[in-house]
Amino acid sequence: MKKIWQAYGEHRPLPGYLLAIGSYAALAGAVSVAGRLTGVRLPERFSLRDTALVGVATHKASRLLTKEAVTSPLRAPFTRYEEPAGHAELKETARSDHPAQHAIGELLTCPFCAGVWIASGLTAGLVFAPRLTRLVSTALTAVAASDALNLVYDKLKS
Repeated sequence: MKKIWQAYGEHRPLPGYLLAIGSYAALAGAVSVAGRLTGVRLPERFSLRDTALVGVATHKASRLLTKEAVTSPLRAPFTRYEEPAGHAELKETARSDHPAQHAIGELLTCPFCAGVWIASGLTAGLVFAPRLTRLVSTALTAVAASDALNLVYDKLKS
């Protein structure tokens, strides 16, 4: 296992990445089984409105989870604080004490990585609980719009 962790002289948490991939596949499989058991069926298609709503909500949720100071206690077991990174955001790096801890730390500090999981969860939510998912997605989208307006306002003031 140590050889995989230090493949080609690089410190890459390949076992941790495999754990993340396996966890994602297991969750996707569990959601599929739950759908089958409860009789929930996939819609023929998702509307452009829902796709846009989930897209913006995913963006905001991924920034909230991976960068915001308020969620740093959730990341702390897997990350090290480096410095502030702009408006209410932090720069953190993944801890490398263990491959799984490092892989989770990377997932929790990378909005692109977390976005896949969040989008999958919100999309599943549109199938299983569409009204609640649209409510949560609308709130996240409103916060994203507010963030953009605040940044524009700050820029105009200076």
